Amino acid sequence: MATPEHNIVRRQSRQIMVGNVAIGGDAPIAVQSMTNTETCDVAATVAQISALEKAGADLVRVSVPTMEAAEAFGKIKLQANLPLIADIHFDYKIALRVAELGVDCLRINPGNIGREDRVRAVIESARDHGIPIRIGVNAGSLEKDLQKKYGEPTPAALVESAMRHIDILDRLNFPDFKVSLKASDVFMTVHAYRKLADQIEQPLHLGITEAGGLRSGAVKSAIGLGMLLAEGIGDTIRVSLAADPVEEIRVGFDILKSLRIRNKGINLIACPSCSRQQFDVISTVNALEARLEDITEPMDVAVIGCVVNGPGEAKEAAIGLTGGTPNLLYVDGKPNHKVENSHLVDELEKEIRRRIARQQQNTHSDKVIPIKDIS
Repeated sequence: MATPEHNIVRRQSRQIMVGNVAIGGDAPIAVQSMTNTETCDVAATVAQISALEKAGADLVRVSVPTMEAAEAFGKIKLQANLPLIADIHFDYKIALRVAELGVDCLRINPGNIGREDRVRAVIESARDHGIPIRIGVNAGSLEKDLQKKYGEPTPAALVESAMRHIDILDRLNFPDFKVSLKASDVFMTVHAYRKLADQIEQPLHLGITEAGGLRSGAVKSAIGLGMLLAEGIGDTIRVSLAADPVEEIRVGFDILKSLRIRNKGINLIACPSCSRQQFDVISTVNALEARLEDITEPMDVAVIGCVVNGPGEAKEAAIGLTGGTPNLLYVDGKPNHKVENSHLVDELEKEIRRRIARQQQNTHSDKVIPIKDIS
């Protein structure tokens, strides 16, 4: 349970709607990813969106670089359950087309669209269809004059670029947008978001761009996004990894769980293991993570290999296992029964799913988590 010193005071932002998902205001911080399939391959893209949905994604972004991709996007939208954001650069006609096809948000930079009449056409189309816009500034694609002015990407350069695009939307009286300021450098990104957060009321989409592979990118994203989220900055996040997009969703929720911002799925509290362990902690935790991926209900589960810290951690968790001779399984903070090493994973999964089933019955939930072999 969060104590007062752990409370995070959110920056108050204007709320917008991306499909049926609220962004900003008092809405939960949304977690999103981006497909990496060829958009014109409708089946592959729909399959990846479905996998992201299963992992818990709130939103999905799809790159739409051509008019052919725009037509494919329309077919994808008909088959997807999640709100979809179209990523578009330069060609305003693509933006107009996906708006007609039901896109839930346009990721554009108004300054890249071209002439004033083209920008106005896109804004009016977004207004007519009730579609918000995301301004996405990236350190790797700053305007040439800003590169010359600052010499290199800086927080001030990122903010100035964002304000140029924001000024266009302000002039056209279009307030329903969110903004991202992404760099691969953690401190540059953090400082840029801090500067912009004080200048606008719109929601902020957080990300460390091109963060790296699964391990290094997750660490870099956790540090950068964690710094901002702990300060109350951020309304939606994307963890950019050179990995399966599903991993972006998992890491994103892990970041939010660690800050006690959103609880989704099993929160495994596990020791790193040492010679005191009475069972193989690492293989047990890995097996549990794989088996419990379908669970979205929040629950703390402790897996500790010995009796030094095990009982204390187990008593604080919904389900806890402490190594010993024999191992002891705790349920709701109390010793429940002994467990042999050969049945650890099966017993833990059974108790976790049994407890969730009881919770669902108590809350009359319509969602069912399958109970596996609890006889």
